[in-house]
Amino acid sequence: MTHDTNRQVHLASRPNGPPARSNFEVVEAPVPEPTNNEVLVAARYLSVDPYMRLLMQQRWPVGEVMRAGVVGEVVDSRADGFAEGDLVTGSGALQELDWAEYTLATPEELASLDPDLGPLSVHLGVLGMTGRTAYFGMLDVGEPTPGDTVVVSGAAGAVGSVAGQLARLAGGRVVGTAGSDAKVEWLTDELGFDAAVNYKTTDDVEAALADACPDGVDVYLDRVGGEITDAVASFANAGARFAICGQIAHYNEEEPVGPRLLSRIWTARIEKFTVSQFEPRFRAATRRLARLVESGDLVYRETVAEGIERSPEAFLGLFAGENVGKQLVEV
Repeated sequence: MTHDTNRQVHLASRPNGPPARSNFEVVEAPVPEPTNNEVLVAARYLSVDPYMRLLMQQRWPVGEVMRAGVVGEVVDSRADGFAEGDLVTGSGALQELDWAEYTLATPEELASLDPDLGPLSVHLGVLGMTGRTAYFGMLDVGEPTPGDTVVVSGAAGAVGSVAGQLARLAGGRVVGTAGSDAKVEWLTDELGFDAAVNYKTTDDVEAALADACPDGVDVYLDRVGGEITDAVASFANAGARFAICGQIAHYNEEEPVGPRLLSRIWTARIEKFTVSQFEPRFRAATRRLARLVESGDLVYRETVAEGIERSPEAFLGLFAGENVGKQLVEV
């Protein structure tokens, strides 16, 4: 059964520098009714992710509903292949549907979920877009081998925490960066990282990372850019692999700077990737990640805000480092 109204998150204005609450508006609209070949999906969990900051500036129209990763339940269907009660997500690599309590979608915009793989929320995290980003970024682009020193920035986030564990399982010596002592403790005590650096409290990020990586760096999964990436560039080993899949330190800059300190790198492969380029292999990756979770070899954590009205604050919290693991909104 549906509600009488459909609360949606609209883009009220484009951000000028860091996003603010005033850039968002929660709007009440009628619940749409599906017609021929349409499906009505009730959101159960919404994802908020740093890349959405770029889309606020570049893609989403002001005054209209925004998009987010969604997992939900079919509550009404006028299309073949989907029935009331089916669990679904967006069909694209980002799993996007409307940032709303209800979305009207065609079958081509939806993908079915396997409830046997885990709780519904994990299909947006460790078994969803962020888990697959970690999987392909670390194993296909980073290519860690036993004995490699692997650095992961933003290591306590949804992507970084999974990527670091995958590097450990591949035999790497794993070092992470994070923004609090509690996150550092989680990385080393629960996730098995060999070392972690609190970049907010150290006086010299480069010196702290050099101490944590006495044999240099062979693989770097870059989630943040900025001074952490500058520091890693200073002691990258010959043949190092840099996998670039996030630059949150630069997302709010009005005039982003170009690549920095590349002259410090002797020989390395620096590759920016998007998870969408691996889409034909999503199913296999998801099942392998699910097996690792089931066996206890892969640990995850979720930070969950309650209610769609708190979605903007949950998104803004990403830039303040408030989340540990995957940030979700339970609708």
